[in-house]
Amino acid sequence: MSTSEWIGRKVAGWLPAAKTAAGKPAAPASEGKPEARSAKAAAVKEPQVRSSRERLNATLRQKEEALSPRVLRRTLTELQAIVDPSVSEVEGGKRARGVAQWYSKATPEQRQDCWLLMSEQFAPDATKVKAAREQYEASVGTPDEGVAEIRLRKALVSPRTRLLQRFAVFPEGMRFLVDLRQELMPALKSNKRLLALEAELENLFTTWFDVAFLELRRISWDSPASLVEKLIKYEAVHDIKSWGDVKNRLDSDRRCYGFFHPRLPDEPLIFVEVAFMDEIATSISPLLDESAEAVDLSRATTAIFYSISNTQPGLKGVSFGDSLIKRVVETLRADFPKLKTFATLSPIPGFRTWLNKNAARMIDETPEKMRGQLSRAVGFEPAAAEHVLSALDQATTLPERSALRQWLLGCAAHYLGKELSDERPTDPVARFHLGNGARVEQVNWAADLSSKGVKQSFGLMVNYLYDLRKIDRHRQGLSQGRVPVSDGVERLYF
Repeated sequence: MSTSEWIGRKVAGWLPAAKTAAGKPAAPASEGKPEARSAKAAAVKEPQVRSSRERLNATLRQKEEALSPRVLRRTLTELQAIVDPSVSEVEGGKRARGVAQWYSKATPEQRQDCWLLMSEQFAPDATKVKAAREQYEASVGTPDEGVAEIRLRKALVSPRTRLLQRFAVFPEGMRFLVDLRQELMPALKSNKRLLALEAELENLFTTWFDVAFLELRRISWDSPASLVEKLIKYEAVHDIKSWGDVKNRLDSDRRCYGFFHPRLPDEPLIFVEVAFMDEIATSISPLLDESAEAVDLSRATTAIFYSISNTQPGLKGVSFGDSLIKRVVETLRADFPKLKTFATLSPIPGFRTWLNKNAARMIDETPEKMRGQLSRAVGFEPAAAEHVLSALDQATTLPERSALRQWLLGCAAHYLGKELSDERPTDPVARFHLGNGARVEQVNWAADLSSKGVKQSFGLMVNYLYDLRKIDRHRQGLSQGRVPVSDGVERLYF
């Protein structure tokens, strides 16, 4: 029996007792004794939420707690054994694998207890941190400053870092950690004790998944079926409806690229789908049309990124987008020298929800002349938010010269170019592309008439333009609160 199997079997034996055939927990040997009932009554009166330190020092488990104090102590011992400085990295990895095998069979509540131990019991030594900080502060400006800084840095490195690194040693360890963080994140709002563990994972992932370690790989119709199936599974922008649909997106006149990590070789971390045209696309329908004629790549001048999907929720906060787009652009320019324009055709997923909340404010900001036209268009004088929003239920049928249509386009331009939250674009897709150095190029009417497109943005879509000469300038402007937009989008402002 291997070390990891032994640890997995040993830890599994510490799980709470199995239920009886009647579905009730098996009674412990002391059940029914006066002292047991007395201790049980006392436990009920204890605070409902205890820290892992309090639970480790306790005798009995409260009903909300998945692992008893005894099992919690043994689990902590096994986690500590993983980072034992006397064992090699390989042996530490074997021990981590054993705990991971137990974890895979644990209940959600038992897993949360494991997270609490990892978060609370592997923090930096507070005494050493305090001493190192005081020494550093005293040495600032002296020849000893550098040495003191190094000592402070070492003091701030938590045993938790070493613990997580050991989990990454065994082949499936990276998958285990990414999935652990995905499962952990929804619990952060209700349990702040887990924040340290989540932050440590994000920090490690930022290093481990640095672009220098990622491989850009083309995904085509000739790729392994398992990889194509993952493309279907992870597509987050325009659902893939059939094998004919996916074949169209991977055909010879299209390109699809993904970033891959060597420890997750068959899992694209993020992928982008590209179509080729002779102008910027204004509607998604032609790009998804399976019966459309193939594009002559020798004459294409424009590359349209029409779908970019992150595939790993556990890597949230780890940015691949900028590097992915740059690498794809470099690859495309090498393969197709005639390409001059690189743009997206993107959804505006937050627009309709935002307008439902802000229609009254936008009406107030509308110039008087246009407000009068808007009132006549909806049949109410003056037009109120509920009148306009009701009329917009039929937005896709509005004629080109409709005042309501022009007003909606103006609102979309305002939303994309002026509406900020925490000094960043409010719309999540705008935040992604503008943060990567693009500019808002064009708002397109009736560009996505799918139920999803109409529900999200009244069918509107937007082009973000990547002008490689101006990416850094656009980023700098955005950092100062100025969203880069084209003249055409600026003219839509009220």
